[in-house]
Amino acid sequence: MTIKILLLVVFFAMMVGVGVYSRKHTTSVDGFVLGGRSVGPWLTAFAYGTSYFSAVVFVGYAGQFGWKYGVASTWIGIGNALLGSLLAWVVLGRRTRVMSQHLQSKTMPDFFGERYGSKALKIVASIIVFIFLIPYTASVYNGLSRLFGMAFNIPYTVCVVVMALFTAIYVILGGYMATAINDFIQGVIMLIGIVVVIASVLNGQGGFMAAIQTMAEIPSDVPATMGQPGAFTSFFGPDPLNLLGVIILTSLGTWGLPQMIQKFYAIKDEKAINTGTVISTMFAFVVAGGSYFLGGFGRLFQDDSLINPDTGVMIYDAIVPFMLSKLPDILIGIVVVLVLSASMSTLSSLVLTSSSTLTLDFLKDNFLKNMSEKKQVVTMQILIVFFIVVSVVIALDPPTFIAQLMGISWGALAGAFLAPFLYGLYWKKVTKAAVWASFICGVGITVSNMFIGYIASPINAGAIAMVAGLVIVPIVSLLTPKMEQEKVDGIFSCLEEKVTINKKHSLEL
Repeated sequence: MTIKILLLVVFFAMMVGVGVYSRKHTTSVDGFVLGGRSVGPWLTAFAYGTSYFSAVVFVGYAGQFGWKYGVASTWIGIGNALLGSLLAWVVLGRRTRVMSQHLQSKTMPDFFGERYGSKALKIVASIIVFIFLIPYTASVYNGLSRLFGMAFNIPYTVCVVVMALFTAIYVILGGYMATAINDFIQGVIMLIGIVVVIASVLNGQGGFMAAIQTMAEIPSDVPATMGQPGAFTSFFGPDPLNLLGVIILTSLGTWGLPQMIQKFYAIKDEKAINTGTVISTMFAFVVAGGSYFLGGFGRLFQDDSLINPDTGVMIYDAIVPFMLSKLPDILIGIVVVLVLSASMSTLSSLVLTSSSTLTLDFLKDNFLKNMSEKKQVVTMQILIVFFIVVSVVIALDPPTFIAQLMGISWGALAGAFLAPFLYGLYWKKVTKAAVWASFICGVGITVSNMFIGYIASPINAGAIAMVAGLVIVPIVSLLTPKMEQEKVDGIFSCLEEKVTINKKHSLEL
């Protein structure tokens, strides 16, 4: 217990220290929100990766989908690396950086407002961001607190409040730069921790081959196998279609999440894009792939404590903590710091995104006129506290499993934003009506499914909302009035500017 507490004290002290160090970057709005658009490749890549993966993945998703799909759940992590990281950087990274600077936009709602010439789009987008980032934040608290309860026997409420307090301190003190530096530190901890944990858990089961053999021997009459022998060690698992839905939501979803896209706004230069692409992809392979791979062996740890005595339903969020509870104390301490790192990095990104969006896109110029730079920064700092308090209140009485909470959040945000943002970077003919249609479709499918439940899984509902947006936006754009060609050409003119580069990057024609 002494070792575990010491690790936490050092961890929290480091986070606060980085916040104090980064205070010099918070004198302006651009510095507080984007680190002055001068963040290098390693910090940017780790900021992207650590914002992507949190306790939601390590505890909630890895536990639930590892139990459902077995070792095949590793495909989710591979999809996260290839689609959610590699392809996202290649397709979105450079264009987002160039166009957002040209439009002088600091947030995703601000991009919609400037790109489509609509103040109403900007305001509505900021409201969607604020509302639907809250359940995601609550799910992060939920996942981390379950692990803390296992390791320290500390009440859930205490875990949530302490974590929220320290996150608020360093984000308020140092803004985006503090979160980026802390994300790098936390990312290193995550990389080392996940490798150590996987090796230790499998070693406790007699090694990798022995664990696979035991998984393969699970009887085919277990309902989840759908009658398939060796289903939990098969290539695509017992239910490939639903597995695909999870891969789409958790991989393609990052393309439309404001807290992820904002990382591209802050990129320093071309080198940061190229290096960041490789680093973030490798980070995702190790952390996401490792988490789902570990969760895939959850059925080797069946126990009565994992079943809700009142409903007889599996408590998915308790699977991974139970797996880890068998480890030596020093390794449990490493695990706690690992998941704490993942969670606090995600939380810091969420609260900064929400507060900046609400201040710059909703309050500024609409309700608070002539806000100075200092007043904008102070307003964002106040809203960080407000956002954290609201999410804590929800987290203290979470309505459902972690995966479902995250599915609702990702489904609404990515369903609404992915298509108009992606098409808006590449296609001049996207119309305002198409953006409105995407907003209505993404939020409509997610929210209506919460109450009616016509799609069994919130995760699949989120995936459907994203795909629907990608179809609806081009169709509506072709049928509705176009934007003024001169304005659109002016927006895209930034992509035609000539730059001089070295021959090692391009041959002379």
